[in-house]
Amino acid sequence: MFSDFFGGGRGGGRGGAQRGSDLRYTLELNLEEAVRGTTVSIRVPTLVNCKPCDGSGAKKGSSPSTCPTCGGIGQVRMQQGFFSVQQTCPRCHGQGKVITDPCDSCHGEGRIEEYKTLSVKVPAGVDTGDRIRLSGEGEAGSQGGPTGDLYVVINVREHPIFQRDGKHLYCEVPISYTDAALGGELEVPTLDGRVKLKIPEGTQTGKQFRLRGKGVAPVRGGGAGDLMCRVAVETPVNLSRRQRELLEELRVSLDGDSSHSPKANGWFEGVKRFFGDL
Repeated sequence: MFSDFFGGGRGGGRGGAQRGSDLRYTLELNLEEAVRGTTVSIRVPTLVNCKPCDGSGAKKGSSPSTCPTCGGIGQVRMQQGFFSVQQTCPRCHGQGKVITDPCDSCHGEGRIEEYKTLSVKVPAGVDTGDRIRLSGEGEAGSQGGPTGDLYVVINVREHPIFQRDGKHLYCEVPISYTDAALGGELEVPTLDGRVKLKIPEGTQTGKQFRLRGKGVAPVRGGGAGDLMCRVAVETPVNLSRRQRELLEELRVSLDGDSSHSPKANGWFEGVKRFFGDL
């Protein structure tokens, strides 16, 4: 469930407190949860201040001492011929202090790793890539530095019916050959339940119907989007003998009458012109 945890303490100078690392958590949601909003509990690993030493890293009753190598500066100066180079103290790693009697719990680190459970309120309308910032829920800072933040990154799973594009939803609605030819009324799904969709006679595959306000209300405000229903006419299969006879009768009755297939007629005329037959 965990994505990459990134950080690198910010704030503080050498030898001083360092801000804790920010954390990143990828939260998987289904489309309904993303559209309506939800509250979820997440469990994340993080570094927290060691309680026995109160984050100092030194055993209780003792304290860090000044680094004898750099004298508490956190930097050492190296002479290389005519040049003098200043670099981080290799003993205290720039902290200016060393722990001679480390804490038994954190072994001188001042922080320990543990899991914590957080409640995350996801606002309605979020989409993949949106981030929710939980201030102060990242890693504890070192040397008493401030705690980092936790960024919850939303990832919306694919839906079996709907595809989302911003605030609009799209779906494909299969209709029968007869409904497409004669017209009819269908029930189509929305995130709020089923609604009636009137199909006019002569509807072709690819015809798109717009259901206004049946999309998604964006998380940053504004009106809800629309649901676009694209019609796909299904060719009948597994026909009975009588059904085949009826379709044969229909084919004979339509044969030679181009008024019933305007798109096909126009396409074939274009093919003839392309090959110079006209």
